[in-house]
Amino acid sequence: MPRRPKRHRQLVRAQPLTFSPFARSVARVASLNMVKRQTRGSKFERKSSSSCAGNNGFTKLTYVEKKVKEQTESSDEEFEGVVQADFAFFDPKPDDFHGVKTLLQTYLDDKQWDLSGFVDLILGQTTVGTVVKLEGDEDEGVFSLVTALNLGRYMDHKCIKEIKDFLLKVCQEKGVLGDLRSLLGEYAHDVGLLVSQRVVNLPPQLLPPLYEALFDEVIWATEDEPTKELRRSFQFKHYIVVSKIYKYKNADQKKRISNDNDEAVIYIKPEDEIFHKHSSWSFKFSLQSQRLATSELKNYKLTGLVMAVEADKISTFRQELQSLINES
Repeated sequence: MPRRPKRHRQLVRAQPLTFSPFARSVARVASLNMVKRQTRGSKFERKSSSSCAGNNGFTKLTYVEKKVKEQTESSDEEFEGVVQADFAFFDPKPDDFHGVKTLLQTYLDDKQWDLSGFVDLILGQTTVGTVVKLEGDEDEGVFSLVTALNLGRYMDHKCIKEIKDFLLKVCQEKGVLGDLRSLLGEYAHDVGLLVSQRVVNLPPQLLPPLYEALFDEVIWATEDEPTKELRRSFQFKHYIVVSKIYKYKNADQKKRISNDNDEAVIYIKPEDEIFHKHSSWSFKFSLQSQRLATSELKNYKLTGLVMAVEADKISTFRQELQSLINES
């Protein structure tokens, strides 16, 4: 098995990843709102890069914005131009501190906690973990982060203690609370906290190679780390995923609605639907911080979602994520 994953370059089409007509409109709105702030709005035409970076082992995918056309609030102007972006995968490094911290700003809702210490843990673990940045970007902005931290290995760190306390506090489902306590306590050395954060309109075609990199690195770490203790720390039996979804505000009323296309749950991250399907247990919790809702989301509330996924399910997850992106 090669010690660096080979990223497959591919031609990707300009369309949002969707699960229903309603979710499609939400995806379009989310993407447009983000791009408005960056480039005055555009529709992405994506193409593969001419080559992958050789010695550094990172993926390079090229995205080209062409024929920018959009109505602004003040006038019906048409903008035209070409903007090229090469996304690349890198090992985390200290210089990524502010970019990663920004992505994780609401990881635990509006809780005041040792976020800086958490970022330091992530950046200090270069064996497993990836950040996505624009190649050649002088600002080195971080567009995505994915990693897995052993809860037992880092159990004495303040930030990990605070994450555990937060999860135990927000879990209101008695049938799940015992299982959550077990994974956070006596079985913590077998649990990986899977952290995945990114900007809202990161191209979904990056997701399969991003997760392929993560889980390949976990496997390699169990073989290549210099000490038995470190190798053991990546032999995960479970993953805990902390994420967010949009939940219909009145779920009971929703069950009685039959003449609309609204869904009870909208997954902000497409992979979360797969994780949720294969989770051994999960629970939702209320969030104090709420994003500014679009008209499509007026009947929805941003909600926290915690999932426990057995490591044995990861192979299936990888296959289903690849299929989901290929079919989108």
